[in-house]
Amino acid sequence: MLLLLLLCLLSIPSPAADSKPIRVKELVALEGARDNQLLGYGLVVGLNGTGDKRQTFFSTQSLASMLEKMGVQVNPIQILVRNIAAVMVTATLPPFAQNGTKLDITVAAIGDAQNLQGGILIQTPLRAANGRVYAVAQGPLVTGGFVAGNRGNSQTTNHPTVGRVINGAIVESDAPSIAPGESLKLQLLKADSSAAARISAAINRKFPRPAGQPSIASAANPALVTVQTPTEFRGREVEFFSLIEDLAVPIDRLAKVVINERTGTVLLGKDVTLRPISILHGSLSIDISTSFVTSQPEPLSQGRTTVVPQVGVGVKEDKAKSISLGAGASVDELVQALKQIGSTARDVIAILQTLKTAGALEAEIEVL
Repeated sequence: MLLLLLLCLLSIPSPAADSKPIRVKELVALEGARDNQLLGYGLVVGLNGTGDKRQTFFSTQSLASMLEKMGVQVNPIQILVRNIAAVMVTATLPPFAQNGTKLDITVAAIGDAQNLQGGILIQTPLRAANGRVYAVAQGPLVTGGFVAGNRGNSQTTNHPTVGRVINGAIVESDAPSIAPGESLKLQLLKADSSAAARISAAINRKFPRPAGQPSIASAANPALVTVQTPTEFRGREVEFFSLIEDLAVPIDRLAKVVINERTGTVLLGKDVTLRPISILHGSLSIDISTSFVTSQPEPLSQGRTTVVPQVGVGVKEDKAKSISLGAGASVDELVQALKQIGSTARDVIAILQTLKTAGALEAEIEVL
């Protein structure tokens, strides 16, 4: 398909970025107060013959080891139990989680188990990257899928080999978090120099210092704002941090168009604007076909029967379709106009990318 873009050489001022007040709580995270990933290996029991087969030998080894701790001596080679499945258990330990806090866990089969529906995860320790156990998981699984039928006549919906246990883990050791102290380090969720400067300015306006004393907040870099806790808040750092989180800061929201070329998906906002453009959209298709004709010789002649190829070439060019948009038109209007002339999602993607290259699209393009 031939796609031509004719862009007018007209120039208009770029519209001002949309600034909206947003709470600091939604823009930063306190350094040292972060999530920690937990991982564990365990067994799911109580499956109705849908567990691991003999090919997954480590599930029977795990069962034999567990039974040995309970005083039951068994030989792993002689065990054939299809009601168990070896699984990996994952969870996220939130910051400042205390002893006794309950966590949701995700359980996924790692062997050849067909279905975890109806299974129960037995006690499984969950470790962080440092090898320390921070939680213990156990409980009945809830799967988001199922398997109906058996053998050749069956139907599977979603993923029955992955399940969740709500509140299935109990924290046994406090999360390794750094509580607010005399110096706070606020990490911006997205590095932005103007945002860092505005956050530090808002904090200094909220907590002004006497003349001659340095301000309590400063932007160390586009991704970090350092704050010194005032003397009157010593011992009340959490309260001081909560006041900072409630501050509203005007943040520039950059216009963005997100494109997924693999699926032909385009995500955009209606406020994304364009410069004056004119688009010519047409298509040219060429069809080449070959047919074979049999040539027979005259009767009683010395000739041979031969097959002669006949090549035909057909050219079809659709009439070009054009659209024209004025100054300040939005991308939503462009997409609607392109749909009216029969453009596909991939045509829209190609047009948007060319518009960005030509400087006619007032937005940032992110390709997934």
